[in-house]
Amino acid sequence: MASPDGVSGVGGSPEETELSITLTLRMLMHGKVMAGGSALPGKGETVKRIREQSSARITISEGSCPERITTITGSTDAVFRAVSMIAFKLEEDLGVGSDGMAAGRAPVTLRLVIPASQCGSLIGKAGSKIREIRESTGAQVQVAGDLLPNSTERAVTVSGLPDTIIQCVRQICAVILESPPKGATIPYHPGLSLGTILLSANQVRGHSAPG
Repeated sequence: MASPDGVSGVGGSPEETELSITLTLRMLMHGKVMAGGSALPGKGETVKRIREQSSARITISEGSCPERITTITGSTDAVFRAVSMIAFKLEEDLGVGSDGMAAGRAPVTLRLVIPASQCGSLIGKAGSKIREIRESTGAQVQVAGDLLPNSTERAVTVSGLPDTIIQCVRQICAVILESPPKGATIPYHPGLSLGTILLSANQVRGHSAPG
């Protein structure tokens, strides 16, 4: 089996071993992207097809907020296949929305959600690692400076053509696998603002006393 970057693996090289590791990747996507007929419809045929063809487990967070968390779990090979299919589907949807000709390929953007404790390794000393990933893949990579609300995670935005995005995601995942998160991770839940948390707490207290 060929390794992720096309280097033939001999006798269980790190690249070959990586393919058998279980990986979970979280992505932040707009709810309208999940709508019928687009890349990840909540209960549509496309997400079912991606699950079946990639062998990855894909779940989409519930809720009516503008953004949803899409979680992809499986072997690294299955996760990369799923991300690749999502990226190409997004490109297809962008192409359909343009003049109709397939000549111009529009860049696709994915937003990964990664524990902040792993972002230092992804950026590298003086930005060396993220610069290396940008240069070797041709993709644009940006690590958000601020934490996502009420979490210990950050958004990592990857933009480019699907071919470059999948190479970029492979390299990001390699860094993540080598640098496990430190301490407890508080996952980001879209739409769960501090006000919502306080309101829920007040409601709980309110119900405990007779009205």
